[in-house]
Amino acid sequence: MSRTAVAPFLINKDEEGQFRVTVRETRYNSQGYPLVTATLQEETFKTATAARAHCKEQFGAETGQFAIK
Repeated sequence: MSRTAVAPFLINKDEEGQFRVTVRETRYNSQGYPLVTATLQEETFKTATAARAHCKEQFGAETGQFAIK
């Protein structure tokens, strides 16, 4: 298992072509291994840019905290 932290926000495209955001929280156990909890958000967006803007507004996301799949 990798010890590198994952980006807190994952933006991916669903089957209908809409973009969805998954918010990921990383915690570490007593041995220092990451434990990631992922929560898919209800909102859908037409573009990845709109999804990014939503994360910045709602969650206080910063540049470099996004992963796109």
